[in-house]
Order: sequence, then C-alpha cells, then structure tokens
Amino acid sequence: MEVIMKKVEIVAAPKDPHFVGDGFRVHNFIPSGYRMDMKRMDPFIMLDYNSKHYFSPTKTPRGVGVHPHRGFETVTVAYQGKVAHHDSSGGGGVIGEGDVQWMTAASGVLHKEYHEEKFSQEGGFFQMVQLWVNLPAQYKMSKPKYQGISNDKINKYQLPDGSGFIEVIAGEYKEVNGSAETFSPVHMMNAKLEFGGKAEFDFPAHFNTGLLVIEGSIKVNGQETVPTDHFVLFENEGTDFTVEALEKSMVLILSGEPLNEPIAAHGPFVMNTYDEIRQAIDDFNMGKFGYLEE
Repeated sequence: MEVIMKKVEIVAAPKDPHFVGDGFRVHNFIPSGYRMDMKRMDPFIMLDYNSKHYFSPTKTPRGVGVHPHRGFETVTVAYQGKVAHHDSSGGGGVIGEGDVQWMTAASGVLHKEYHEEKFSQEGGFFQMVQLWVNLPAQYKMSKPKYQGISNDKINKYQLPDGSGFIEVIAGEYKEVNGSAETFSPVHMMNAKLEFGGKAEFDFPAHFNTGLLVIEGSIKVNGQETVPTDHFVLFENEGTDFTVEALEKSMVLILSGEPLNEPIAAHGPFVMNTYDEIRQAIDDFNMGKFGYLEE
C-alpha cells in the first residue's frame, strides 16, 4: 500500500501569554488567529499551553476559582508542577508530572483548579496543557464523570531501537490502546524521544491532526524543523508523518475525527444551538450544576 505523507499546513509560534486566574500563564493555540478555530480543529475546541514558567513560593495556592462548564470535556496534561482539581459531581484529585486529568463536564459541573498546596508553598517550574474536547450532541447532556490517570496507568509503546517511547493517553498507537475513555475517536499521546529518536504516526486523512513541541526540537517528515513551544497543524490529506528528535524532546500528538455538528459556544458552555446556550445559562443560574465550595 502506498504511503501518503501528511503535509504541514501551519507551524504556529506561541502568542504572547495571558493569565487564566492567577495560576495558569498560557499561550492560546486553539482557537487562534492561525485559522485554527473550533470548526477547523473539531473536536479539539480549545488548547491553552502553560509553557515552562517559574512560580515563586506562596502560602495561598494560585489557580482558578469555582466556574461552570457544559457540553464538552476538559483534559489537563501535567508536565511539571502539580495541580489539584475538585468538581461538583464528586470528581477530583491531584496530578503531577506525567499525569492526566480528564473531566467530562457533559450536562454541567462546577469545578476549580489550583496549584497543589505543597507545590505552592515550595514554588517551582510549572508546565501544563489544557485541552477542551467537544462532545457529540447525543452525549452533551450525559452524566458528568472524572478520570484521574496517573502516569503509571498510561499505556506505553517502546520504540524498537530503544530511542524513546510513546505514552498513549487516548486512542491507539501500534495496537497499544490509550488509557482514557472517549466519546468519539480521539488520539492523544506524548512522544518522548532521545536525540535522533524517530517515531512514525498514521491517522485517517480526514482527522484533524496536530502536534505541540513540549521540550526540545524536532524535524517533521525529514524536512520541517520545529522548535520548542511551537504547534504544527497538518493538512487533511495523507495519513502518515514522522517526528525525529533533534535533541532530547517531548511532543504532544493530537488527532481526532471531526464531529461535523453545529458549534454554539459562549464562555464556559459549548453546545449545538444558542437556545441550548441560553438553557445552560438559566440552569447554571438556578443552581442545577450543583454546589462547590470556593
């Protein structure tokens, strides 16, 4: 079978960072002025990247206070630092280096996210990705749930030449299944490569596919050099691409099947119609998302 390579459509540099609350200093890649809006990146409707940043010690943990969500999932991948999560459906926990929090807001939750208490007191480098994954219409009003996935529970594929491995958070890589449950076909993985390490990826042509260089620098398809903190969007043609580490590197790989459903978004709510958005606001104001202490 002929291999058709995916071409690079955009290499996006990180935009100026802004703070979400006082604990997350992020560069926004989705949606962005790089044509990577919610429809183009469907089902990935937001990507905030907290590049490596030092937070000084504090007695009061930094973060984001209680706020609502409905209609999608929030996924937090921790690279450095620790973050504590609590939500009104009873989900919660602390994640540290290499761990993942996967919260399905669905019909509606209140949640809060703060730097973990000991990390706050000691200070240190903090590096995270938060991704919003849209839910198909049939699941938007399903019951909320929470998946706390520690790194030792993430399935891994060792490259045959010993030059690195792939952590399969969701989806599949060379018959290794991801550790997270998803509502639509979504692939999410970390490629951790030594200098010279090379990994091959293969996703359906119509899936929206991209990668974010978390550490180091890489070469894509043997041609395009991509430095740290840059995002690569691939064209929706071809199926295969390669990532080669030009130094010790870590790369977040994303690929998902578009839902191809209407998107109505307003702040923390992402539904299919604006009538549903108005209903979400009414339900939130009526206290139907539960209770969560600040």
